[in-house]
Amino acid sequence: MSVGTPARNPVVWGWDQLRGALHPHAAVVHPAPKLAIARLAPSDLGAALAEGWADFRADPTHYLFLCAFYPAVGLVLGRLASGAGTVALIFPLVAGFALLGPFAAVGLYELSRRREAGQPVAWWNAFGVFRAPYFPEIIKLGLGLSAWFVLWLIVAEGLYLLTIGPAAPHSVAALLAAVFGTRAGWALLVLGNAAGFGFAAVALVAGVVSFPMIVDRGVSVETALAASLATARANPAMIAGWGLIVAAMLVLGSLPFLMGLAVAIPLLGHATWHLYRRAVIWPEA
Repeated sequence: MSVGTPARNPVVWGWDQLRGALHPHAAVVHPAPKLAIARLAPSDLGAALAEGWADFRADPTHYLFLCAFYPAVGLVLGRLASGAGTVALIFPLVAGFALLGPFAAVGLYELSRRREAGQPVAWWNAFGVFRAPYFPEIIKLGLGLSAWFVLWLIVAEGLYLLTIGPAAPHSVAALLAAVFGTRAGWALLVLGNAAGFGFAAVALVAGVVSFPMIVDRGVSVETALAASLATARANPAMIAGWGLIVAAMLVLGSLPFLMGLAVAIPLLGHATWHLYRRAVIWPEA
């Protein structure tokens, strides 16, 4: 924190920034010049993780509070599903929440951007995206991912009804027994994981560099999505490997009781920024 800057409650500060962002303002979208997409290697994935970890370690107390609500949201989603008699949706809710990860991490991209540029970094800088001219582009892309998340829930519920049937389990134990103890349950596992893989792959390809690129250069959604698709097309094996890393870290972060996400989410957010910086080569770089 700089000298002379008054300390403020992070929640109050964040609300003030969001409220200011909701006031009408003109969006400024910068056209992107022709880009070059780098050929990534396994060393690039490792370096992105290492650089993301360095960003996290630079001042972890700032980032932990920013991401503390992610585990809380996961727990609330599970509780709501249980209380509403829809225990079967707990896993799709938690697993599908990862689809929103690139959108949820935009504040972390801004922190990594500032640190890379040698600018002062404090927790409130993450909320600068709310007032940025490119914020409407972030919202557009975020709404697209949110719609994808809702569609995943609809598909997951449909697969459950198709295999196990309309009878809702009364507890998590009953759900596990139905899934792992019956032929229909194993069919649900196969179909559900196949569908989940497809949804996750689309979200990965769409978000691997698009959100960081908007934060970095204020480009349009169309330009950012095109760059993200080009990155995946040029590096299919490496992007698939990155997806496996993300999935593994989210699974580990979910233990115990999703609290590990308070570390996994910011680490992946910072690392995604550095992966973008390695993948997208701007003409002046």
